[in-house]
Amino acid sequence: MKRSVWIAFLLSFALIAGACSSDSDDTSTTAGSGDDTAATTAASGGDDAVTQRDLRFVVVSHGQASDPFWSVAANGVDAAAKDMGVSVEYQAPGTFDMVEMSQIIDAAVASQPDGLVVTIPDADALEDSIKAAVAAGIPVISMNSGSDDFLDLGVLVHVGQTEYEAGLIAGQEFAAVGVGSAICINQEVGNTALDDRCQGFEDGLGVEVDVIPVNLADPTGTQETVAGALQANPVEGILTLGPTGAMPTLAALTDNGMLGTVTFATFDMSPEVLEAIGDGDMLFAIDQAQYLQGYLPIVLLTQFLETGALPLGSVKRVILTGPQIVTAETAADVISFSEQGLR
Repeated sequence: MKRSVWIAFLLSFALIAGACSSDSDDTSTTAGSGDDTAATTAASGGDDAVTQRDLRFVVVSHGQASDPFWSVAANGVDAAAKDMGVSVEYQAPGTFDMVEMSQIIDAAVASQPDGLVVTIPDADALEDSIKAAVAAGIPVISMNSGSDDFLDLGVLVHVGQTEYEAGLIAGQEFAAVGVGSAICINQEVGNTALDDRCQGFEDGLGVEVDVIPVNLADPTGTQETVAGALQANPVEGILTLGPTGAMPTLAALTDNGMLGTVTFATFDMSPEVLEAIGDGDMLFAIDQAQYLQGYLPIVLLTQFLETGALPLGSVKRVILTGPQIVTAETAADVISFSEQGLR
């Protein structure tokens, strides 16, 4: 896997290095940013100005604005739009709602963008909408979730991590420190990517793991649910699948006097998660580099439309951005990037 990750990064960043010029100050990148502009130069002018391209992309994610994970991915989308000189609209349903998400994709297709980026948390629910985009001649790239399904839908390439394998690594890390029982806190049950993480975690640990569903928009309720699960069935380890599950879990462990006695780790990061790792309250975080998951598809679509070429990352067409394990030894180096919205 390490070899695949490095190949993917080398291919991706070689492409970026050839495509990007230096930073500019004035390009429109946010949702509903206005009309496309013809290919000119950036408003700042000069030799270092970013060429403005008459290209408009739409990104449709299942992640809500209440989840800090997705704000970092959106930062990557915005940065790539500026670097590429393209217009990008970022859209998502108000909750984890596949019916609404499919409707957003349908509306995006009807607007005839030059390219589409989607997450695929439920391939069955989104299949018709994504295939309609492909049938309309719109190049589609998937990011974050859908690594097992994207090829069947006609998607060109996937940018992200393979979720089952990432969960497997987490389970193996827990087993290596002697954890014999654990629970998996899932803030989006039904999201196949998160379900795969819990399954991989169970297989890596080698014992049955109960999945505890929680609501990512209700941190107080999540804390109460985790506390109740621990009281009903004490375990030696807890894996959460994102910061929205991690921080309420940390509070539950603290309030119940279990912090430091229960092995605790999470997927994905926030400044608070990194502080907890640095303080020794969490064993590790699995970073999938969601900033790159937002950034790379915009670069790839731009170059694909201009050159017809597309880096595939591997024979399975997955450009890996993770998993990368962040421990107490590396947390201090990562926290400044997290505070900037880059990790």
